[in-house]
Amino acid sequence: MQLLKDRIRKDGVIKDGNVLKVDSFLNHQMDIALINEMGKEFRRRFPDESINKILTIEASGIGIACITAQYFNCPVVFAKKTQSINIDGEVYSTQIKSFTHGRTYDVIVKKAFLSPEDNILIIDDLTALCAEGTQEKVDAARDSIIDGSFDPFTGPLYDQNGELKVEDGVKMTDDEIWNMNWFVQGVVGSIPA
Repeated sequence: MQLLKDRIRKDGVIKDGNVLKVDSFLNHQMDIALINEMGKEFRRRFPDESINKILTIEASGIGIACITAQYFNCPVVFAKKTQSINIDGEVYSTQIKSFTHGRTYDVIVKKAFLSPEDNILIIDDLTALCAEGTQEKVDAARDSIIDGSFDPFTGPLYDQNGELKVEDGVKMTDDEIWNMNWFVQGVVGSIPA
């Protein structure tokens, strides 16, 4: 989106450690007109998708996600960085490393807010540490999933320890996918016990 690129060039600041500071218009003080155009652009990029939920993480992703949601006519679900007494029932949880805060957060989302039938679009303010060409690879992978030439849940699938978890040619069921307690080989991280 050229409007965002231009704004980053004009008002973005590169800090030590290659951190892009965009707090004057995106994630501390928010330029609503700019974010509104970003929301329209997300809708333009996903015109035929049946998105019914937008997922983000608190706090700086919430504004962008909420404005974007109006163009999809859907709710926003955000992962919380802290457990509170208001969160009851079962939750999905994982650990997320914050590039800008330099720490790892345990984040949670109530299971009641996400289901296997949901078609979720993940929106956040910025993605750190992406190499050049990443978007093109993501687009190609997305297209291969949509056209059916690739199914990420069909074996062979190995866990991080190299153990075969799904046999060659076997497709995981929805229940097996939602109850995965392992990451595939090559993913760095761990699932909290």
